Amino acid sequence: MFITQKSAKLILEDNLVLEGTSFGFPQSRAGEVVFNTGMVGYPEALTDPSYKGQILTFTFPLIGNYGIPPGKQSADWERYFESMSGMVSGLIVSDYSDDHHHWNADTSLANWLYNQKIPAVTGIDTRTLTRHIREKGVMLGKIVIDDSDVALYDPNIENLVEQVSISKPEVIGEGGKRILLIDCGCKHSIIKELSRRNVEIFRVPWNYPIREEKFDGLLISSGPGDPKMCKETITEVQWAIQQDKPTFGICLGHQLMALAVGGDTYKMSYGHRSQNQPVILNTGQKSYITSQNHGFAVDVKSLPRGWDALFKNLNDDTCEGLIYKSGKFISSQFHPEASPGPVDTSFLFDQFLEMIT
Repeated sequence: MFITQKSAKLILEDNLVLEGTSFGFPQSRAGEVVFNTGMVGYPEALTDPSYKGQILTFTFPLIGNYGIPPGKQSADWERYFESMSGMVSGLIVSDYSDDHHHWNADTSLANWLYNQKIPAVTGIDTRTLTRHIREKGVMLGKIVIDDSDVALYDPNIENLVEQVSISKPEVIGEGGKRILLIDCGCKHSIIKELSRRNVEIFRVPWNYPIREEKFDGLLISSGPGDPKMCKETITEVQWAIQQDKPTFGICLGHQLMALAVGGDTYKMSYGHRSQNQPVILNTGQKSYITSQNHGFAVDVKSLPRGWDALFKNLNDDTCEGLIYKSGKFISSQFHPEASPGPVDTSFLFDQFLEMIT
């Protein structure tokens, strides 16, 4: 049973203070404050490694009403969560519902947050907070519970990928094609999409030397933080592209591909985190609704000759994917594996495998 715990505040680095009530783990914590406009999917979002070091705000007013599905003790927990290696630093909601109803609910969101040691605050005016971030830009902040203060913390100065990647290689599944998956904070949904296509997945850490390995195609996963922190990954991806290995980058992997070919990336004002971002194909003839979670983007003007934007965001014209003139290298800034969200662009996995001869 949920019991209101303690008074809590969200304090931003520009001194904006929003007061509420703690309902997760009762410990103050700092991070980068971001917002997500999705209406559903909080179990997946809370366990997405791309949120490592971030305090996540859900703009949807009611959170918790369908509880949390079975956790890591369940044999099929990967169906419901994206990872257990990297989770949010904190959670901010407008109205938490402890009264949850769902056929698959195992526990309440509050209990799960407590067990995972994630602080959370309810009663915050998330409309004011979201508007503030949109106008001022993403900023650091801290959850302060019972006036137990902590220092501000900038996660982007650390190599967050190193913290969420696997520690040693593993082989998943069987198939005619062998895909080398560089885990930069890989979501389980990426592995699910590959597994559905009957391939062998050789999953390796972010800094693994891939040059001595035999593989048919390279996939660079999503992950947290500044892509420029992943110098070892960039070097290996650069080698693979020079060897003409079919390559597919997703989210952070898209940014790492751009850096590997000599392009540049930059930090966005407040990023894209939602399940309803519209993108348009570079032909200008078809658009898609996509799921996204990123705070950095590729500077398309910095790309060398032969590289082009495969998709463009229809809200702000940012680069949402890359393609090379040979057709052997593609990427997407959004998540074609979604979860939660639309699966309009899952065909990119098929396109990637078709690139492998």
